Amino acid sequence: MAEKLTTYDPAAALVDSEEIAFFMADALETGDAAYIAKALGIVARAKGMTQIAKDTGLSREQLYRSFSETGNPTLKTTLAVMRALGIDLTAKVHA
Repeated sequence: MAEKLTTYDPAAALVDSEEIAFFMADALETGDAAYIAKALGIVARAKGMTQIAKDTGLSREQLYRSFSETGNPTLKTTLAVMRALGIDLTAKVHA
């Protein structure tokens, strides 16, 4: 008998700050802007898009659109969401 598969939502696994930090560090290491934006959107959903919208002054619709698979958020939007999530962006020199 065939098993029924369900859709996995990675936001469900992001239950604390440590998990979120690990998830975002992994995304940032890829250097892929689209992947990073999508990961940031997943974290925003995990924390609550309504609260992130209030904290950033952006609409929920704009946030969902910006951080969707086809979205392309501006740096201003990205930094506002990161700030609302308590995520810092740092620079390091490659050896």
